Amino acid sequence: MNAHVPLSLWEVLLVSGAVALVLARWLPPRPRRPVTLTAAAVTVASGAVLGVLGLRWQMVPVLAGAALALPFAVSPLLRRGASGAAGVRRAPWWLALPGAVVCLALVAGGPVTAWALPTPVFPEPSGRFGVGTGVLELTDQERPETATAAPEDRRTVVVQLWYPARKGAAGGRSAPYLGRTEHEGHVVADALADYSGLPGFLLDGLPRARTRASYEVPVAEGADRFPVVLFSPGLGGVRAQNTAWAEELASHGYVVAGLDHPYDSAAVVLADGRTVRTEVSATGDDAEDERRAARWTAVRAADLSLVRAQLGRIHSGAIAGPLSGRLDTARVVAAGHSIGGGAALQAARQDPEFAAVIDLDGYPHDPAPQPYRQPVLALTQAIGPDTDPDYLPQLTRVLALSSATSYRLTVPGAGHLTFTDAPLYLPPLPSLVGSLGRTEGPRVTAAASLAFLDAVLRPGAGDPAAALSAYGTLAVHRPGS
Repeated sequence: MNAHVPLSLWEVLLVSGAVALVLARWLPPRPRRPVTLTAAAVTVASGAVLGVLGLRWQMVPVLAGAALALPFAVSPLLRRGASGAAGVRRAPWWLALPGAVVCLALVAGGPVTAWALPTPVFPEPSGRFGVGTGVLELTDQERPETATAAPEDRRTVVVQLWYPARKGAAGGRSAPYLGRTEHEGHVVADALADYSGLPGFLLDGLPRARTRASYEVPVAEGADRFPVVLFSPGLGGVRAQNTAWAEELASHGYVVAGLDHPYDSAAVVLADGRTVRTEVSATGDDAEDERRAARWTAVRAADLSLVRAQLGRIHSGAIAGPLSGRLDTARVVAAGHSIGGGAALQAARQDPEFAAVIDLDGYPHDPAPQPYRQPVLALTQAIGPDTDPDYLPQLTRVLALSSATSYRLTVPGAGHLTFTDAPLYLPPLPSLVGSLGRTEGPRVTAAASLAFLDAVLRPGAGDPAAALSAYGTLAVHRPGS
């Protein structure tokens, strides 16, 4: 996993120059003048460069602190240069000290907020393949869009594919996070912030991020057909919310298809340029909210089945793309986070063509769960007094309905968002993203998923229980137990 570097070189220069500018007043007379002038030059130059390259909001308090300090630091030197006087009257220390403290606090706010809300740095995938990506739209001509009143509207989903590519292949462009373009990424980031009740600027680092996947790169050489993992995000979430996980799986020989669910995902940008914002909302009434969750889950489960059914067209070349002839449509997994995990469980029950399920901390909302045949890996957060008391009993009942061996792995120190990309860019607060740090949560999520996928989809891989036990507390649900 790569270490996070919260500041760029120009940002480091800006912060360093601003600090030196504030502290120069307290230096002895001989070094005071050259340090002040050098610090002023560095601060102005780096601020100007960042203004051209794109100034992050975290640098605004740094500029404010430098702007406050600059006239008080430089004007005595200019007066001295004009008069030639050896001594210059400066503000007494008891007046200068509070101002210096305020300026330093403003300057320190830059690195602190950049550390708390960084531009995410995605881990280098560990597999033998490079990672390619692409986006397509799929429409179910048989299913009306229930979120609109227009009878001719048909259900459309946007799908992002991550696939095994030739390592080091030239010609591809690095894929931005959250969208096909940085502009789309800004639209989606603003919608995610709005959905979470946050000011939009707090997430403006997300569209700046570059992932480890590349557009327009050829699929990995050979004749292998790759298993497929379909992924449904959390409520209001978006197809790219588990990019680190998807890239790691793709580097190990899996194709991952992340879904945007229009009118549920925070924002879905369609090929015709329209942006569909979420219409999901809670009422505060538990019974009504559960009815809504069951309805949204059912729509998502149908979306997963739609994409699974369309994989044959991608494989045959009827839908143009680099994966023609390379998909193993007999080994397709339904996966999801939160409500998406519940949708994956329901999709497996309704669609026996799915080979397995991965549920990332998802509550089952199926109102009438029935027996199904697929094995399941359920990753859950650490269970505490604030966890829904119905969560584990309901999940256990659903896992017991499978006629295959299933696994529930409770990851110590995990929170609900641990199983997404959120630890890479949100403040590392245990109540928010768990206590595993920036990179350990995504690493464990991907490693456990790979151990399970290899065991259930690749002949001869054996029981994954030993590998899974290394990541937390494992409960094995065997048929009839």
